[in-house]
Amino acid sequence: MKKYMLQLVFTMVFFLALVPVSAQNYATHAVKKGETLKSISQKYRVTPYSILQANKEIKNASDVKENTILIIPLTGKVTETKPEQKPVNKAEEQEEEEVKPIRFIRHRVKRKETIFGITKKYNITQDQLKRYNTNLYSETLDRKMILQIPVFPEVDPNEEKELDFETYTVQPKETRWSVAHKYGISVDSLLILNPELDKNTNYLAAGQELKLPRPKGDSLKEQKTELFTSYTVPPKMTLYSLGREYGIPTDSIVRLNPEIMKQGGLKEGMVVRLPKKRDREGEVNTENFIFYEVKPKQNIFRITQNLKITREELFRLNPALENGLKAGMVLKLPKEKAEELEVKNALVLDKINLVDSIDVKNRPKLVFMLPFRLDKVNVADTEKTEELIKNRRDLALSLGFYTGAMVALDSIKKLGVSVDVKTYDTQLDQAKVKEILFRENLSGVDAIIGPLAAGPLDEVAVQAASKRIPVIAPISSDSKLSHNNVFFSVPRDAVLREKLLSYMEKIHKNENVIIIADSTHQVAHDSILSKFPAAQIAKVIDNKSLHLDRFLVKLSNEKENWVFLETDQPNMVASVTSILNSANTRIGETDTGKQIKVRMFTTSYNGAFEDDAVSKAHLSNLRFTYPSFYKESGNDTFVSAYTKKYDGLLPDRYAVRGFDVTMDVLLKLAYKKNLFETSKYIGLTEYSGNGFDYLNDWTSGYFNRACYIMEYNNLTIKEVEPKNDVKSNL
Repeated sequence: MKKYMLQLVFTMVFFLALVPVSAQNYATHAVKKGETLKSISQKYRVTPYSILQANKEIKNASDVKENTILIIPLTGKVTETKPEQKPVNKAEEQEEEEVKPIRFIRHRVKRKETIFGITKKYNITQDQLKRYNTNLYSETLDRKMILQIPVFPEVDPNEEKELDFETYTVQPKETRWSVAHKYGISVDSLLILNPELDKNTNYLAAGQELKLPRPKGDSLKEQKTELFTSYTVPPKMTLYSLGREYGIPTDSIVRLNPEIMKQGGLKEGMVVRLPKKRDREGEVNTENFIFYEVKPKQNIFRITQNLKITREELFRLNPALENGLKAGMVLKLPKEKAEELEVKNALVLDKINLVDSIDVKNRPKLVFMLPFRLDKVNVADTEKTEELIKNRRDLALSLGFYTGAMVALDSIKKLGVSVDVKTYDTQLDQAKVKEILFRENLSGVDAIIGPLAAGPLDEVAVQAASKRIPVIAPISSDSKLSHNNVFFSVPRDAVLREKLLSYMEKIHKNENVIIIADSTHQVAHDSILSKFPAAQIAKVIDNKSLHLDRFLVKLSNEKENWVFLETDQPNMVASVTSILNSANTRIGETDTGKQIKVRMFTTSYNGAFEDDAVSKAHLSNLRFTYPSFYKESGNDTFVSAYTKKYDGLLPDRYAVRGFDVTMDVLLKLAYKKNLFETSKYIGLTEYSGNGFDYLNDWTSGYFNRACYIMEYNNLTIKEVEPKNDVKSNL
């Protein structure tokens, strides 16, 4: 008796726990062969969209496949499929018909027409056709028969497809792609929902609020799930053990599967619906993942090949792929993949060959603003003009840059692209720049190259920003002011420094590191020390020279010596290179009789290392290595075109830079006539002697990250080829 009472109490508690579930009016349905979303919705007398709302993983009707478990929100009685149609009376018609026709049109049956063809033509069902033509229940369709075709009111899709939205606060290290991935939408959908987002940048600020679709299909507020799976209950499986296996409470299982209550508990062979948990590898942000946006006509095989990832890992990280691959879908990838792929702002970029992607319909409008100093140059006096060019760096730079730019214009013309060009002499005067801007109409200009000096550049940037015109700074790496429309074509010192130090950190084994830095290069000193904490510090006297004896004892004859020299004093560079070269070539003078091996580096390459007092032979013996935004151009197509255009004259580095900067701008504008938009999806581009890889810093502008590691070797300067470097888009 006592045992019977315990069983009775347990049963009552179990069913009481299930009472709130029945109040929700949900049922589950296992899709059978031949069933569709429409037929299921008709069976349960609900709209197809209400089923989609309750089943988040089902994106559209094509996702409803055999054996899929659906949650059905019950709003009416379930209708059973009848073997044959019978005439119904008028009262039953009104009860079953939810939408009444607003009018009728007459249709005369033609030869070979069928009921199926007529219903398709007028977008109605066979049941609707027969309901208003009751003779079709007992008669066959005959030629010249007159039918009444019901015309129903058009349903506003917004009435049925009105989604619930929520306000989402952007977290630190989140991007548009990480947020889109988290909510299972495309970036385009994110922009449509949030029209205030700037379409010319991908920036998201931490704390910014976004309007996003509220996740649907999960009535459990505390249960964070994205997708569901069907599970066939094996023998002896209980709710408790099933909950432990899937890591969810037993009441959540019952809420998702109301038929458990109807059948008095979990039964062997029952097919239930269980949630797939979210990926627990970390928050979906740029600290843990990189992202890829699926393009039209791509397939899983091609994506796995391009992203260098297995199909299994891709599906594990992106369970939504089980519902099919769709254009605009944002996929997340392991952060480690960034070393193998080209990534910008945590987004994996596709390879785009700019030369092959030119649209000849685009006709870029380009403006050059450079200090040619025509106010100082007397063209009639050749001797004085040559002397002026020789002594004025700004004039030599402008003329060299412009001669290279002219070759770029010739080159783009041969590719079939026409360019409108205007050139202005800024005279290195900010007042002159203001006069030009006041006088000339910049409307329709696609890009401005120049000016050189900081003041005129700021003036042009401010005026151009109001018209959303990009400004390319030919020799600047930064500005004291913030300009979100300026492309700084020279990398910052910090980028160059990090390039070299990262490379050296990878190849470092047990070398003896020594730092020689004057007081003006404290930042470089600290950066080197952070990478190599065991480095020795050499004392510098009056920012000019070394204490020789104290320095020499720091050199090791057991290990290779890596000496960093951070200064902009030519005399100090000449002195230190001479000392190091002497130590490097002495053999048998140490106590052990071993040769001292020395290599010299700098993170702050400048004109002091190119001074005539510095021996190039010493630099070569020391395998002097440094970071640079410029590499020596060889006998490439540009050099040939330049010498041909200018009667055998070889281009200097200013001419090379003029060609590279101009060609980069022209090719990007020929691909898409919006430099801001192009910069989102084009990564590294390389030309004769310079590379460009712009990173948008939102309010501060676009900063070039492309640079090289150069090394003196056998009296020549060569580029050091780092492993796993991403190839250019050219």
